[in-house]
Amino acid sequence: MGIPAGAGRLLGSGRTADVYALDDGGDHDGLGDHDGPGGGAWVLRRYRDGYGDAPAEAAVMEYVRGHGYPVPRVRAAADARPRTDLVMERLYGPTVVEALAAGQLTAGGAGLALARLLRDLHAIPARRSTDPAVRVLHLDLHPENVLLTPAGPMVIDWANTGEGPPGRDWSMSAVIVAQVAVDDDPRAPLAEEMLSALLAGCPDPALLTGPDGGLGWATGQRAANPTMSPREVELLGEAGELIRRLLA
Repeated sequence: MGIPAGAGRLLGSGRTADVYALDDGGDHDGLGDHDGPGGGAWVLRRYRDGYGDAPAEAAVMEYVRGHGYPVPRVRAAADARPRTDLVMERLYGPTVVEALAAGQLTAGGAGLALARLLRDLHAIPARRSTDPAVRVLHLDLHPENVLLTPAGPMVIDWANTGEGPPGRDWSMSAVIVAQVAVDDDPRAPLAEEMLSALLAGCPDPALLTGPDGGLGWATGQRAANPTMSPREVELLGEAGELIRRLLA
């Protein structure tokens, strides 16, 4: 597809999207500079291969931001941009993974930070549902989707967001970390320490492993995810066993 018009250099690529700097020489869509963690700069997140619904993602981000949740500011989606394109505030700071590698954060501290972000998110009423048991869910809240900015942790990548029981969010985050913990990976011990702290911060283990817990749902979603490698799918059973063992 090439570099989008008006975009600068490629800042990073994930499994489904690329992030580009936007030209900072102008006032993008009249938003101007502000005092947030991005300092007035903006980025374009463009999904590849049919992924993404940028307007829906932006709506959820603005909703939780309105409740004080730490997410980047997004540009109003009132123009003809494709549904693959999301313009948002540029954030500065390492991911939790990068902070761990640099010795700026302990694995236990990282797990507790993820737990706090999940608890804070689930304190926000659902945007659409009137069921008091339903909450806004991120469904991909893991160490690479949390940036440690000067203003504090900020949660990015809301492509999988939805609404439902909080146990699904806790379970998805736990499964993602557990897959690293059970892999033949030098980061495995750190991942298990992080997972232990994350689970310790969960208000009720039944959210994951109870009769209506989300662990089975989360492993099923991961298994069906087309971006998972065969090795990652293979690790799901062992990851689930580790989570149950740590919660026992």
